[in-house]
Amino acid sequence: MKTILFNQKKERDELMSRPYLIRRTKLDARLLLGSNLIKLITGPRRVGKSTQALLMLRNTNFAYLNFDSQALLESWNSNLVMRMLDDVYPDYDYILLDEVQNLDGWDLWISELYREGKNLIITGSNAKMLSSEMATALTGKYLQVEMLPFSLEEFFDWNGLNLKELGSEQTTERAVLIDDYLRNGGYPEVVKARQLTRTYLDTLFDSIVWKDVAKRHHVRNVSDLNNLALYFVSNFCNAVSANELTRELGFSSVNTTKKYMDYLHEPFMFYYLYRYNNKLRLMKKASRKVYVVDNGFVAAKAFSLSENLGRLLENQVFIELLRRGYDSEKSIFYYRSRNDKEVDFVLRDGARIERLVQVCYDMSSPKTQKRETDSLVECAEELNCRNLVIVTNAEKRTIEKDGYKIVVVPVFDF
Repeated sequence: MKTILFNQKKERDELMSRPYLIRRTKLDARLLLGSNLIKLITGPRRVGKSTQALLMLRNTNFAYLNFDSQALLESWNSNLVMRMLDDVYPDYDYILLDEVQNLDGWDLWISELYREGKNLIITGSNAKMLSSEMATALTGKYLQVEMLPFSLEEFFDWNGLNLKELGSEQTTERAVLIDDYLRNGGYPEVVKARQLTRTYLDTLFDSIVWKDVAKRHHVRNVSDLNNLALYFVSNFCNAVSANELTRELGFSSVNTTKKYMDYLHEPFMFYYLYRYNNKLRLMKKASRKVYVVDNGFVAAKAFSLSENLGRLLENQVFIELLRRGYDSEKSIFYYRSRNDKEVDFVLRDGARIERLVQVCYDMSSPKTQKRETDSLVECAEELNCRNLVIVTNAEKRTIEKDGYKIVVVPVFDF
């Protein structure tokens, strides 16, 4: 066991020696570390959760356990591990537990460590397990930090540019980078090597489906699960229902489809957006729109005969709204009017609808402008909201329509 921990210490030190992009975040690392509450960092695989934790702990004395190690899991003995940590990391102040959801009974063990006064930082890549099991065993004992792939602003940071402070002579460079981000996404491993985007994300996608989902849930018919994942990545931003998916994909039952949909959300791969309705029962029955955590997965896995920049922009805006703290089950929805006009995003603050956001890649055509503004105004009237925004790829103006003021903003301003 001591050999395993020493090898992980070497791994930790090597990771600490690398140069990293400092992520844009409102988090105060000093304040977090000063709290005795457990620090839980969640998000998809390979978005930088471990890096964020290492950067938080860089100038501290901390122990490190990586549960993506088969050797550690196969040799696991909690009492022995804790004794060995004292030898490998004398007088440590914090313990970083990386991908802890791979350990059976992890929540009970962490609860014991918390009662013993250990200051814990945990990373994990499974939404349901972390939320449900943390809520059960550790209610009121943890702070959650959610991470996603690089935002557009962070992507510009990586390329040595400040998105908000570009000069007029850099308009072309900005447009090229925005198009790159729109098509290839913001996974940290591929922003520095775009030629690897499809290969890397193809492998990561398969690993999540087969390892994080199928293996964890003992799925027998993995091909059906994989077909559903491929269907979602090819039909992102579209409304889906379990009944229709069951018929179209030939699954054995609607319950199986619903179960597979839940499984694919757990590793933060896909998100489902409810259709807004004041009546919860009706909202739960309506079709949900499906979004993918990063546009790079679309480039790597989607079966498509033509590109759809409009849907890529909509998906990018949705993930940005998640990054700002909106919850896909509580504070962000889509809406369809009585005349079947649709607005992409309804943003709610408590019981109040604060803003309607429509996404349209290119509004230069009068026909397109009429379609988008008609839908937005009709939905605004039904929802009694006057804060209206249309996000485009590059256009910036204001439109007055039927007594409503619509702000058109380019994605780099949004």
